[in-house]
Amino acid sequence: MNLFGKEEGPPGEAVAVIGLGRFGSAVAHSLTRLGHEVLALDERQDIVQRYSESLTHVVQADSTDSTVLGQLGVGDFDHVVVAIGTDIEASVLTVLACEEAGVREIWAKAINAKHGQILHRTGAHHVVYPEAAMGERVAHLVSGKMMDFIEFDDGFAIVKTRAPAEAIAKPLGESRLRSKYGVTVVGVKKTGEDFTYATPDTVILEGDTLIVSGSTKKVEAFAATT
Repeated sequence: MNLFGKEEGPPGEAVAVIGLGRFGSAVAHSLTRLGHEVLALDERQDIVQRYSESLTHVVQADSTDSTVLGQLGVGDFDHVVVAIGTDIEASVLTVLACEEAGVREIWAKAINAKHGQILHRTGAHHVVYPEAAMGERVAHLVSGKMMDFIEFDDGFAIVKTRAPAEAIAKPLGESRLRSKYGVTVVGVKKTGEDFTYATPDTVILEGDTLIVSGSTKKVEAFAATT
């Protein structure tokens, strides 16, 4: 039974967010907005007081102590996000404490590759690099060829970009973008309409926005043609 007094999680899963800096507080508020039960922890009393009105469950606690986490029922949560970044020692010890408390899925923020390696070895199942990811995303958007860019750990990316001239007024199957560029057009948004899934018969018009997936290098090369 966790802090919310339930053997089973609510329709939105229960998530603990440890560390309420800019990243952690953004994650906690977003999860709350999406309907998840969120327990937020931070060792600083002033931070706890700051978020006590905007977050339902905020607790001051030493997250490096597995006994404390056990008392709070953190081991029963579906996911735990360790959002501690600059204090690497506290970050690593917290991941270790979560692992010792029996947390099934640990997400942890890292500030560099070495930090991330240590977190993986300590017990983190997923490591995120928010600063690096945002820097990469902004770099792609600044180029003006992409309207949005998301890259995954395995070198796979999804981008939102404009339709290239060579595809205008043609069905996708005829323009053969996949065979030429090695990318998949997943969806199309026409002006004033919702996004729709793309098929070989989808006709691309000037001004259409495409959702394209593929390896990062290939979607970058494709976007450069638009």
